[in-house]
Amino acid sequence: MQHLKSGRKFKRDRKQRKAFFRTILGSLILHEKINTTEAKAKEVKILIDKIINKAKLAQVETKKIAVIRELGKKIPEAAVKKLMGDFIEKLSKRKSGYTRVIKLAPRKSDSAKMAIVEFVD
Repeated sequence: MQHLKSGRKFKRDRKQRKAFFRTILGSLILHEKINTTEAKAKEVKILIDKIINKAKLAQVETKKIAVIRELGKKIPEAAVKKLMGDFIEKLSKRKSGYTRVIKLAPRKSDSAKMAIVEFVD
């Protein structure tokens, strides 16, 4: 049973899932737009909102170094540098809803539902 268990597994064990999300979140921050399957896009949207909220807190609080280390475990270092730079200032006007998921036509090879995840301007 799956009572009180949130999130999708994507047929990966915990370490593979953690590495997968680390790379996809880093790519989203660095490129500001990614194409992926619809299920992955929905999970990424949830996680990126949490990461951006933590980064916004680091801009205000004096615990900036601790938050940067915590983010460094979840996303690559290049993405942390971009996020803590001027990128977070663009998103500081919003309280939530930093990304949007746009559904696309199914992929031809396996008919998987596809989507684009991008930051809201």
